[in-house]
Amino acid sequence: MSIAYNLKHIKTTIPSNVELVAVSKTKPNEAILEAYNAGQRVFGENKIQEMVEKYDQLPKDIEWHMIGHLQRNKVKYMAHFVHLIHGVDSFKTLKEINKQAKKHNRVINCLLQIKIAKEETKFGMDLDEVSSILNSEEFKNLENICIIGFMGMASFTNNNAIVREEFKTLKQHSTNLKINKFKNFQPTVLSMGMSGDYQIAIEEGSTMVRIGSSIFGERNYN
Repeated sequence: MSIAYNLKHIKTTIPSNVELVAVSKTKPNEAILEAYNAGQRVFGENKIQEMVEKYDQLPKDIEWHMIGHLQRNKVKYMAHFVHLIHGVDSFKTLKEINKQAKKHNRVINCLLQIKIAKEETKFGMDLDEVSSILNSEEFKNLENICIIGFMGMASFTNNNAIVREEFKTLKQHSTNLKINKFKNFQPTVLSMGMSGDYQIAIEEGSTMVRIGSSIFGERNYN
């Protein structure tokens, strides 16, 4: 099946209130352009260098999302164009994003990553860490970032009951954290769900799904 066909099919399975991020990491520009020409404008990458190269070479109306684990020393390379950073998992990282965004006179939208999986390999903060950040005066003084929601990754398992429970937990956490909004905390996004579990994620309240292999095919990691 073609990328355009896969994309059209995926969109028929996603409600209108859920945003699709086409995960284009490791994929060539030709594949991204096929999705672009089929109407897709939001793409996700997990390596800053690769995303920068694609930004330079591809149409400028693409919204680039950084969906991978973020190294603070590389934020500066994407600060002038990144549309949304998904996986902010520390206050230090958030402060670095604010610092680099200020240099470009931008406000960069971010999602705080909450750890919901039992796997040690998954990144993310626990609920207490997130609450501590959001309630701190230092956070409220960050004028060049805006937290627009939360993201999380479920366990890599075939047990859908576990996946569903983890998504349910993230939804509950996001609801509890939304109580006090202020200038740089305007949560509307809940990013959860990938190719293998996005339908469960949507059922549990996801408003943004990150889908790669179901659109572009399996990745070549060589």
